[in-house]
Amino acid sequence: MPLFGNTFSPKKTPPRKCASLSSLYFTDRSNREIELGLEYGTPTVNLPGHSLKFENGQWVAESGTFTGDHREMQHLRKRNQQLQEENNLLRLKVDILLDMVS
Repeated sequence: MPLFGNTFSPKKTPPRKCASLSSLYFTDRSNREIELGLEYGTPTVNLPGHSLKFENGQWVAESGTFTGDHREMQHLRKRNQQLQEENNLLRLKVDILLDMVS
């Protein structure tokens, strides 16, 4: 027997009301998307001086909004090409050394 009265017994929740009688539940998906505006565009990010959008799993700078230094881009492309050539040369050397060992 409890000391201060009845034991805790939460009230029962009332039964749920039926679904809304809105006509949106009876229309097909394409009409609902048009009415509710559920057509999402590609995700975009606006940073100071840059605008990027997400396409095919990669963030791409939108055309005309890239304000980066053109000389810096040329330098990075040249450095990238040099590193690729160096990598190819090292792979060739490794292949030659492996052929000499075997």
